Amino acid sequence: MNYQTSPGAPVRSGVPEHGRVPKYYAVKAKIALMVDELGEGGQLPTERDLALRYEVSRETVRQALRELLLEGRLRRRGRGTVVAGPKLEQPLSLASYTEGVRRQGRRPGRSLISLDRFPCPEALAPEVGAERGEPVWHMERVLLADDERVGLESTYVSEARVPRLDTEFDPDSSFYAYLHDRLGISFGDADERIETVLATPREALLIGTPPALPISRCRTSASGSRPRKAAGPPPSPCRTPPAW
Repeated sequence: MNYQTSPGAPVRSGVPEHGRVPKYYAVKAKIALMVDELGEGGQLPTERDLALRYEVSRETVRQALRELLLEGRLRRRGRGTVVAGPKLEQPLSLASYTEGVRRQGRRPGRSLISLDRFPCPEALAPEVGAERGEPVWHMERVLLADDERVGLESTYVSEARVPRLDTEFDPDSSFYAYLHDRLGISFGDADERIETVLATPREALLIGTPPALPISRCRTSASGSRPRKAAGPPPSPCRTPPAW
């Protein structure tokens, strides 16, 4: 079973470090791979066929499909289920999470989960402005506001841009401030996609929410140095796909 646990997978793909996931979530992960292969408008097999394929009950399949429908990955068409189209994007101005939380009169903070370095996979290379195989950092942190867990941040950046990230950067501080003040990197405009998804088992464990709770996922693609990062505090627990 491929849960997309490779280093380049967004936010570790939702599987907790202890490796235990509900049966429906394992089925959901398999159907999600099928969704990627089918593409927009692709017709999914029936619930009965999916249950036979994955050797589970139809109720387990229904729960998996229900979550994918709520996340907007699927939609109903007649009596069948098809792959939904892409989410809308809108322009915005970038601001750091630290600044956003302070504007709300709260104290920002972060808790480091992991900081790893690995060869850049082909799918991630265009997003971080690196060549396939070049070293890339992946930093994952829990976002805090007044010591309350409010989000999960996953950041990818080429080692060539920040070669001393593991020794110079304080993981409890603002990554934007580090880039701007220490390295002289600034940002321009960006396109943001905000969508409602359901917390994966891993996200629920890290953020401290019930499994499958609706949360906001913020995906920001910025111009200039090609960052992808969350901007501002989330209104609800928020997970962010790879930043640059």
